[in-house]
Amino acid sequence: MKQRIPRVAFFPDAFHEVDGVAVVARQLEAFARQQCLPLLTVHAGPSDEVTREGSVTRVQLKRGPIKFPLDRAHEFDLLFLRHYRKVETVLREFQPDLVQITGPSDVGILGALFAHNKSVPLAAFWQTNLPQYAGMRTAKALSFLPKTWAGPVSKMAQRGSFSATTRYYKIPSLLFAPNPEIVAELAKTTGKPCLPMAHGVDTSVFDPKFRDRPAGPFTIGYVGRLTTEKNVRWLARLEKNLLERGHRDFQILVVGQGAEESWLRANLQQAEFPGVLKGAELSRAYANMDVLAFPSETETFGLVVLEALASGVPAVVTSVGGPKYTVQHGKTGFVAENFEEFRDFVAALIVQPETLASMRMAARQYAQSASWEQAFQEIYQGYARYLGLPNMTGSEHRFIGMEEIKNEEEIPIMDLQ
Repeated sequence: MKQRIPRVAFFPDAFHEVDGVAVVARQLEAFARQQCLPLLTVHAGPSDEVTREGSVTRVQLKRGPIKFPLDRAHEFDLLFLRHYRKVETVLREFQPDLVQITGPSDVGILGALFAHNKSVPLAAFWQTNLPQYAGMRTAKALSFLPKTWAGPVSKMAQRGSFSATTRYYKIPSLLFAPNPEIVAELAKTTGKPCLPMAHGVDTSVFDPKFRDRPAGPFTIGYVGRLTTEKNVRWLARLEKNLLERGHRDFQILVVGQGAEESWLRANLQQAEFPGVLKGAELSRAYANMDVLAFPSETETFGLVVLEALASGVPAVVTSVGGPKYTVQHGKTGFVAENFEEFRDFVAALIVQPETLASMRMAARQYAQSASWEQAFQEIYQGYARYLGLPNMTGSEHRFIGMEEIKNEEEIPIMDLQ
């Protein structure tokens, strides 16, 4: 008797955007297509449309005018639930066994509401550290006040955000988080099972072979949003300290955009700002770096670190957050306890070419062991163990062929206008 394939409806916070959540969403779709797993993805985008490719159906919903920005690339539509009836029709045809959300966004709330109304099991990824974001952005907004006033208010905002966020994460039956600290904290505060969520990297896209710049200044790279919570002002502090120590033959490559860009442009002397890069341009940018300097203390994982390692670029990260679990200290990069260590580790790689060469090789080797396929197979195993869905991974099952998918009832390509 043929085992039924679990049908997953996926509601990611981001899909087209340039961030870790969007990368995970696109990679999960690619995995489902490759393995012929029925997946329905619902996300926000520039227009209302439904498309289908192989075993994957995608519903894109347009945000309306009554919304507010979370940052320059992300928004929250206060009336996004107006799409509920449209999505309900598609979901009724798809008949999901599970709804998977990524966070308390307008899209995530829509998915959680459907799961609740239809009594479908709900799982959630924790991928963005919203409480820390709230605290840091509040502190920046109140920077005109004395620290004795602004500090307590920002801490209050962080505590309030954490309380609200954890209440939201008590709704799902199963949680996934990208580092051990968050796994333990979520399990403790929600009382729900929380499993590690591994990440992968496409080592054909991020590869040292794309390095094409001639010999030149030592390149210190940064990739990500240029926002307060990314701690990007450390880059200016780093440059200032290196120059004071007599280092001159270096440049800082800042890839990304955000509210802090104008400040960085005004305070960095030896930096290039190519903006947001994608595809081959991003691959070359990574490969042409000598070290990734990633000062963020709010990352739950830090996918850019793994992309740098795959490109043969060692990373210097902080000891706060998820990247410290990706970097093997002293082998594929360094984990810094404070700014002084952060600066010293970058400076050491400038003057120690042998160490840099060794780390470049070790970084690439480590990244080659990080597989998206393995990461998503572990997620499906979690579905089987905790939600009673069939186990579709490992030796117990071979994924079905595309010809079997084609025999399933087609989901109508609907007009969502």
